[in-house]
This record gives sequence, C-alpha cells and structure tokens, in this order.
Amino acid sequence: MSKAKKQAAAMGGSADEIEASFYEALQAGDIEKLMACWADEDEIVCVHPGGPRLLGLGAIRSAFDAIFSNGSIRVQPQAVHKIESLASVVHNVRERIEVLTEDGPVQAFVIATNVYHRTAQGWRMVAHHASPGSQAEAQDHNEASPVFH
Repeated sequence: MSKAKKQAAAMGGSADEIEASFYEALQAGDIEKLMACWADEDEIVCVHPGGPRLLGLGAIRSAFDAIFSNGSIRVQPQAVHKIESLASVVHNVRERIEVLTEDGPVQAFVIATNVYHRTAQGWRMVAHHASPGSQAEAQDHNEASPVFH
C-alpha cells in the first residue's frame, strides 16, 4: 500500500477521520481506501457478523475483497459511543445497513466496535468487531441488563 494512500486516509490524523474514511470506503466498495485505514501491523484483527477472527492485513483484505465482489455495502454509522485516551480510541457504533432481499430493500442493524491506535502513520484502525444486531438496536439501552459473561 502506498504511503500516499495512507496519508490520504489520515487527512489530519484523527480517529474520527479514519472512521469516516472506513465507512466511505465500505459504501464505495473501495478496497484501497478501506485498507489505508488499517494499521500496517500483523496484530490487527477483524470479525464480521457470524464470521471467523481474521488476523493481519492479508486475511482482512481477502475478506473485504470477497465482500466487495458482491458490490459496495450500504451502511450508515449511527450513535457512536467513544472512549478516548492518549494513544488509543474505541468507538462502539450502531451500523444501519440496507440489505436487498427478494421483497426489496430492508434495514438491518449491526453493532460494531472499532479500535484505533496512534501509529507512526497517524491514527489507524487496529480492530473492527461486528456482531449481528436487531431492530431493538435502533434504540440505545442505558438501563442495567443481565450479565452474560
């Protein structure tokens, strides 16, 4: 991946800007722009809803190449909850995805956690973990709920 592509993804270097570039790349089906958002490290990780844990740039790129072979992803990030520190930022995001079915387009929800680290190239994604959601995810819940683990 070219240095220019990584610098273009940083656009000032904030985790928010990298996240915006990540979701723009998903919507455009742009693998180069998407991969420019990731840190150039062997330890990066990605988990798609119901999928296996993908480790490293090669595995992550292959998975997104396969996804983009079916077209771009109509996804809108919503309700971002942020946890920030000096060298890392964690975003928990509700993703609203438009899925085409035999009956036409329907909305689906995914709950994703995106982790960013400050690297020598600026802020970069080091983890994206997405879980299937439901219509209930359209609303945030702030009440105490049962502990599952």
